[in-house]
Amino acid sequence: MRDLAGTVAWITGGGTGIGRAGAEALAGAGSRVIVSGRRAEALETTVEAIRAAGGVAEALPLDVADAPAVRRAADLILDGHGRIDVLVNAAGLNIGGRRYHEMSVEDWHLVIEVNLNGAYHCVHAVLPTMRRQRHGLIINISSWAGRYHSYVAGPAYGASKHAMVSMNATLNIEEGMHGIRACCICPAEVATEILDRRPVPVGAAARARMLQPEDLGETIRFVAQMPPHACVDEILISPTWDRAYEGGADRYPTATPD
Repeated sequence: MRDLAGTVAWITGGGTGIGRAGAEALAGAGSRVIVSGRRAEALETTVEAIRAAGGVAEALPLDVADAPAVRRAADLILDGHGRIDVLVNAAGLNIGGRRYHEMSVEDWHLVIEVNLNGAYHCVHAVLPTMRRQRHGLIINISSWAGRYHSYVAGPAYGASKHAMVSMNATLNIEEGMHGIRACCICPAEVATEILDRRPVPVGAAARARMLQPEDLGETIRFVAQMPPHACVDEILISPTWDRAYEGGADRYPTATPD
């Protein structure tokens, strides 16, 4: 696998979960990482952990739903480092009341703005630089719910993640000729903070059997260390014990609204 020393990686959602694990894994492989997210304290925790392990990292607070702010953030990275080799779109959220009869229009737009539009804002910000470099890697963190229709995830989350899969595919169609590769990683349940928003609580025993953030960190590093002529278009990854096959209270509701 190739050495990532000298590369610059920008990771959104880098304060927690998959984003943090990806940042730690890329830093461990030699990348200089910039982590972005809305919570400055969480970002600093990630940076401190990476530096303590001997890596190089910095925090750049950002709301990816704010397109002008994303553009400014990309410019700051370029001003400071002159390049962006890897973008990891890991920022994402879901809502608690995620059924059609519960969601407001504002709820729907919140999920789409962060999960889909936020990823697009970052892609749009880095593409000109990657074209000039004649190389670049974009890793989009989608979901099992981006490949399979999911009651548990809800319609807004599922729509945003299905759209991300399509966006990823069209990036490869249009940008491969410029040396730019995109990989969509579609994990089933991962034991991250997003589970705290589930309408039906998820216990410790179930979380322990899920994919862990570090598993996704290793997956991100694997993709980043592939040679530039190899594009890993998509990775579908699930826990060995996959609750999606089992049903349960959060999959098949026992009552419908009046």
